[in-house]
Amino acid sequence: MSDTRWDPAQYLRYQDERTRPLIDLLARIPAGLRPRRILDLGCGPGNSTAPLRHRWPDAHITGLDNSPRMLAEARAAHAGPNPGGTGSTDYAEADARDYDPAPEQPDLIVSNALLQWVPDHIDVLDDWLRALRPGGVLAFQVPGNFDAPSHTLLAELRTSPRWHDLVGTGARRDAAVHQPGDYLALLAAHGCTADVWETTYHQLLPGTDPVLEWVKGTALRPVLSVLGPEDRDLFLRQYRDLLRRAYPTGPYGTVFPFRRIFAVARRPA
Repeated sequence: MSDTRWDPAQYLRYQDERTRPLIDLLARIPAGLRPRRILDLGCGPGNSTAPLRHRWPDAHITGLDNSPRMLAEARAAHAGPNPGGTGSTDYAEADARDYDPAPEQPDLIVSNALLQWVPDHIDVLDDWLRALRPGGVLAFQVPGNFDAPSHTLLAELRTSPRWHDLVGTGARRDAAVHQPGDYLALLAAHGCTADVWETTYHQLLPGTDPVLEWVKGTALRPVLSVLGPEDRDLFLRQYRDLLRRAYPTGPYGTVFPFRRIFAVARRPA
C-alpha cells in the first residue's frame, strides 16, 4: 500500500466505528488459540493492535504499516509491554505488497482494512498463508462497499473533465476486493478450516457532513495528497454537495451503510 499521507487524527475521528469490524473479526478466531507470535499487517495508528494486546497479552506482537505518521501514533499509544502479560508490542515500517512474513514464523496474522489498497492481493494472501506455522490463523477484513455512492460519486468526480488530468488515475476501485466466495476458495485450496462472511453495518453518524469526514480518513487520501490547497478546497466542496444528496441528514444523524467482508482461516496442524 502506497503512503497517501495518512492523517492519524482524521482516521481516528470515527475510531469506534472503524474498530468494530475488527472486534467482530477477532471474535471468530478459535478461543483455544495461544499465539506466541502475532503480526498486525496494516496496523495504522495502532487501533487494531490494541485489542490484540489485551486478548493475547503473552504474545510478541508486531504492527506493520508503510505510513511513518501512522506508526508514530501507534508507537506513542500502543507499544511496549502488553498489559497484564509477559509479551510486548513493537512496530516496523513495511509495505504489504513485498513484505515476507515467513521469517517471523507467525501463529496469527491479522489484517484490518488493508488489502483493498493492495492490487492483486490474492497472491499476497497466498504468501501469508504459507508463512503461518502449522495450526496458525489468518484473519482479515476488507470493505465491500465500492459500489456505494461514497465511492461511485468519488470516481465520477475524479474522472470528470475538471479533475481527470489531476486525480483521474485509479479512480475506479470496483475490483479492489474480491467476493466472499473467492476468498473461501483460496483458503480451502490451502486446506484451511475457513469461516467467511459479510456484514453491512448501518452506521448512524453524527455531525455536519459526516460521510465526507469519514471518507477523508481513507478513500480520499490519494486525492488530498496530490491537490494544492485551492484545488483541494474546490474538490471537497463539489464532493460534499454530491454526498449531501446521496446521504441526507435525518433527525438523528446520517445513515451510512457500510458492507464488510470477513475471513478467518486456520491452517492444518
